[in-house]
Amino acid sequence: MPNEKVLAAKKSVVAELTEKMRNAQSGILVDYKGITVEQDTKLRAELRKNGIEYAVVKNTLTRFAANELGYTELDPLLNGTTALALGMEDPIVPAKHIVDFAKKNPKVFAVKGGFFEGKFMNAQEIEAISELGSKQGLLSTVLGTMNAPIAAFARVINAIAEQKGGAAE
Repeated sequence: MPNEKVLAAKKSVVAELTEKMRNAQSGILVDYKGITVEQDTKLRAELRKNGIEYAVVKNTLTRFAANELGYTELDPLLNGTTALALGMEDPIVPAKHIVDFAKKNPKVFAVKGGFFEGKFMNAQEIEAISELGSKQGLLSTVLGTMNAPIAAFARVINAIAEQKGGAAE
């Protein structure tokens, strides 16, 4: 049985991880078995540059944090070598970088699954999300699409007004 000091330290780690996962827009669990120090250093630098938190995690402690947040679907993924990438701002960015790295290094790095805006995602769903544009880009596209009919209507009104000899107000 672990002593009180060890137990308190583990509870603190679980509480911190729970809070990070709660505040994250997305999280991706990966298997990094066989990755070299050089590959890992390059990956971490790229992720850090893009605002993604990445760390090797203990499966048991991660399981406690995930279960506290209701992410029980992650339980079967928490075995073997596991690292966690958390996207705090844009939920799509971590998927893009992690999936890209996994494609370039398939023998040593694989996506296990994760969560996206509070919902469980398997590896295939995360790969599909990685193909999307950024959240900002997607919002811009949607807003542009919504604005197009209004702008076209305004042009038609202006054209009609000009034909009648005056500008539309």
